[in-house]
Amino acid sequence: MHPYVLAHLSDTVLLRNLAALVAQDRHTTASLLAHIAEVDSRKLYAPAGYSSMHAYCVDGLGLSEDAAYKRIHAARAARQFPAILDAVANGKLHLSGACLLAPYLALENVEELLAESAGRRKSEIETMLARRFPPVCVGSIIRPLASSGVARLAPGHVGWVESAMGAAESSAPGGSGASSPREVDGAKSDELAPGQVGQEPTSTPSLHFLVQVIVESGTRDKLRRAQELLSHSIPSGDVALVIDRALDALIAALEKRKAGVGAIRARLARRGSGAFGRAQACSRRRPRRS
Repeated sequence: MHPYVLAHLSDTVLLRNLAALVAQDRHTTASLLAHIAEVDSRKLYAPAGYSSMHAYCVDGLGLSEDAAYKRIHAARAARQFPAILDAVANGKLHLSGACLLAPYLALENVEELLAESAGRRKSEIETMLARRFPPVCVGSIIRPLASSGVARLAPGHVGWVESAMGAAESSAPGGSGASSPREVDGAKSDELAPGQVGQEPTSTPSLHFLVQVIVESGTRDKLRRAQELLSHSIPSGDVALVIDRALDALIAALEKRKAGVGAIRARLARRGSGAFGRAQACSRRRPRRS
């Protein structure tokens, strides 16, 4: 009999086996995250011939890109906060929950956030995080950063889009940072109109800009998907690089469409002018009636 044909099992045995397998899978997942974190820390993927941990998980271990990304993201958080592994192993936290919590965890709140996330669905954890870490509603901002600002918040250094806002919020009163989330590089963010490009300092020109915008969950999901699809070329998930690549693709598509529309209009204009010219010539040759 095929080992995966279970029609012969009684209802009681089938349910008991399923519960045991789920418990076993949780422990296996926690152990897997611990192994990924350690291999990643030692960079053992490099001697094996892979450019990144993600490439090793996908091409070497046969995981899907999405599965590899989530497990690496959770594993890196778990290396910093091992309590995540215990929560996953005992079923209090699922893998998606660990990925959601990762950008917000700090030494002073890890126990509290894990306790509040215990047994919750993904949507419930998202709601809890939105309540505890509300976005700073300052509109869209694009402004230059001096070298000190770049050192404090390097462009796109985070893996998930929420991390940028989480880093800013952690610096609010009661957080772990040193500056207010409404103040970056010594200037208050509300001094600029939404989307206004700030002027570069004349003394120290900047090549880096702070871009802050509040987006809906659907836009965040699109960014996550783009990070997953670009994981081979951008294994770190660098938000700045992902957005830059996306803008390159968008501009190329729009310019191609614009060029195509322009060519069609020019072709129609030539046809129209030709027909108009022929009509004028015929009218000149046609004798007038008396």
